[in-house]
Amino acid sequence: MSKILAVDDSKSMRQMVSMSLKSAGHDVTEAEDGAVALELAKQGQFDLIVTDINMPNMNGIELITALRAMPNFKFTPILCLTTESSGDMKTKGKEAGATGWIVKPFSPEKLLSVISRVL
Repeated sequence: MSKILAVDDSKSMRQMVSMSLKSAGHDVTEAEDGAVALELAKQGQFDLIVTDINMPNMNGIELITALRAMPNFKFTPILCLTTESSGDMKTKGKEAGATGWIVKPFSPEKLLSVISRVL
């Protein structure tokens, strides 16, 4: 069982990700934006972070950059789960330190498959 932080400003999307991960036996913590996620990351360690890109207060790219600057999260897998599919945005994500990229809408099976590969 892995500790996973799910970050998305859409409550329904967070719930869908959370349900998919919990059904596979993972322990999931939810955050509604990058700023909340960063505070949670400062309080404890996660085995994996799944984040949206377009969010208020702190977007996914800013969150990834901030996490990668923290010693505890230098090598933690970070997956972007977003509607963004442009090569330019994927490059920004990779440069910030994203491990992988999943475009919404997604299937729970695909999400779990990618997570099992990076954990």
